[in-house]
Amino acid sequence: MLKSYMWLMFCVVVWGSNFVFGKILVQEFSPALLTSLRLLFIVLLLMGISSFKNHFKRLNKSDFVLIILLGIIGVWINQWSFFAALETADPTTSALILATTPILTGIFAAVFLKEKLTIRMIIGSLIAMTGIYFVVTKGNTASFQIDKGLFWIVVTMITFAIMIIMTKLLSTRVDPLTITLYSNVVGFAVSIPFVFVLDDPIRMTSDISDWAFLIATAVVVHGIATLIWNHNIRNVDASKASILSNLEPFVAMITGLILLYKPITGAEILGSFFIVGGIVLSTINAKTRERKQLIVKEGEQQV
Repeated sequence: MLKSYMWLMFCVVVWGSNFVFGKILVQEFSPALLTSLRLLFIVLLLMGISSFKNHFKRLNKSDFVLIILLGIIGVWINQWSFFAALETADPTTSALILATTPILTGIFAAVFLKEKLTIRMIIGSLIAMTGIYFVVTKGNTASFQIDKGLFWIVVTMITFAIMIIMTKLLSTRVDPLTITLYSNVVGFAVSIPFVFVLDDPIRMTSDISDWAFLIATAVVVHGIATLIWNHNIRNVDASKASILSNLEPFVAMITGLILLYKPITGAEILGSFFIVGGIVLSTINAKTRERKQLIVKEGEQQV
C-alpha cells in the first residue's frame, strides 16, 4: 500500500512539474511546433506499447467520429493552448487555474450526462473562483492586468473538461489504450499543418539537451506517469488518491522556485488553499458515491 502511494506521489510530482517544464520548452520551441513534436513522441510510445501487446482495435462509425473530435479538441487544441499559455503566463497561476477542471467537468456532466449538480458543488465552485481571483490579481486589484496567456489556459481547462466527458462516453465501448492511441494519432495529424499557420516565426533549437528534455518530458509525463498511475490506483483508496492529485499546484510552485527562481507569493498560497478547498468540497460527494457503488458491486460479485 505504501509503495503504491509513493508511486502515485511520483506521478503527481511529474504532472505538477509539467507546467514548469512547458515554460522552459516554449523558450526554445514555438508552441504549435512543440505541440506537434510532443504528440509525435507520445504517439510513437503508444504505438510501441500497442504493438508489444498486439492491441489494435477496429472502431464503428460513431466511435470513429467521437475519436476524431476527441483528437482535435481534447488532444490538439488542449496541448497547443497549454503551450501557447505558457509563453506568457506564470506556470503556478496556470496550474492553479487548471486545477479547477474537476468543477467545470462536473458542470458539463450535469448538462450533457444528466448527472446531479449539487449545492455543495456550487458552493465549492464559488470558493475556488475566489482563490483564482487572489492568484490572478496577486492580491492587488489596483494594478490588475489579465495576461493573454491566462485566456489560453482557460481554453486548456475547457478542452480538458470536454476530453474527460468524451472519454467517459467512449470508455463504455472502447478500451483506454485504444482511445488514447487513436485520439493522439488524430491530434498529431491535425497539428502538422497548423505549425505553419499558428507559429510566426517557427522557432526550433538545435541544442541536443533541449531535444532530449522534450522527448523525456513527453515520454515520462504522458506515457510512463500515466501507466504508473493507472497501475497503482487500483491498490489505494480512490478518495485519498484524488487528494494527492490536488497537490499538483503546490508542486508547480516548488518546481518554479527551484528551476525558474520564481518566488512564491502570499496571494498564491492563499489562493491555492481556496482553490484546493473548493475542489475538495465540490467533488467529495461524487467520490463518496463512487466508493459506495464500488463496495456494492464488490459485494454482489462475492455473493
